[in-house]
Amino acid sequence: MHAPDDTTAPSRSVTVMRRLITPWEYRHRRAVAGVRFAAGGFNLGIGLVLVSLGRQAGTDRERRKMQRLAAWFLVDAALQFLGGYMDIAVDRSAPPRT
Repeated sequence: MHAPDDTTAPSRSVTVMRRLITPWEYRHRRAVAGVRFAAGGFNLGIGLVLVSLGRQAGTDRERRKMQRLAAWFLVDAALQFLGGYMDIAVDRSAPPRT
């Protein structure tokens, strides 16, 4: 068995994610993840309301317009949730700060 060594390098994925995330975001990962989850929930709510309005639209033109607008918000919601999940995953895999 090898003794634990304090000079072990962090995993490659953590190093890559540090380069992709701005320094302020990296220091406040949990807060940023919470903001992303909140923004994703907000966008999801708006997208679902727009889908509902599209179903009630009178003409096909109005229906397509509402569906395109809803798709914009729903895709953004999915990206926000993905970003929040990635922030949480990096936070869990990072070595503890000393």
